[in-house]
Amino acid sequence: MSDTARARKLADRIRVVVAETLQRRIKDPRLGYVTITDTRITGDLREATVFYTVFGDDEERAASAAALESAKGVLRSEVGRQTGVRFTPTLTFVPDALPENARTIDDLLAKAREADAQVREASSGASYAGDADPYRKPDQEDDGEPGTDGKGSADA
Repeated sequence: MSDTARARKLADRIRVVVAETLQRRIKDPRLGYVTITDTRITGDLREATVFYTVFGDDEERAASAAALESAKGVLRSEVGRQTGVRFTPTLTFVPDALPENARTIDDLLAKAREADAQVREASSGASYAGDADPYRKPDQEDDGEPGTDGKGSADA
């Protein structure tokens, strides 16, 4: 098994262990509705970065971050016990930027819908600048010249 596959597998296991431990064992009242979104581990398997989101406002996010910092020791012990690796990686908790990115995308989509509605409203009573059908069509009438088929080629 390659090192990257081992690191990925260990990172996935750490994510599950941390999430389950937060749900079952950590009873800190500051801990809000926390979701562990991702875990990344260094190639030497010594440092794990745990990404999380918190449902709530800035105050709840700050309280949950403090609760995670204070529970770091218990969480690391549990990770060591359940993974069985020789060196239990240190845990660093980082708020995931995913909700902010999603909110930004939602705002941009709302602006685009607004702009589309304005264009639709402006064009509702408008007429074409030229003919309704701007494409050229081959002449339907025969020009009266013998030996032509109307497309510019002569029969010999």
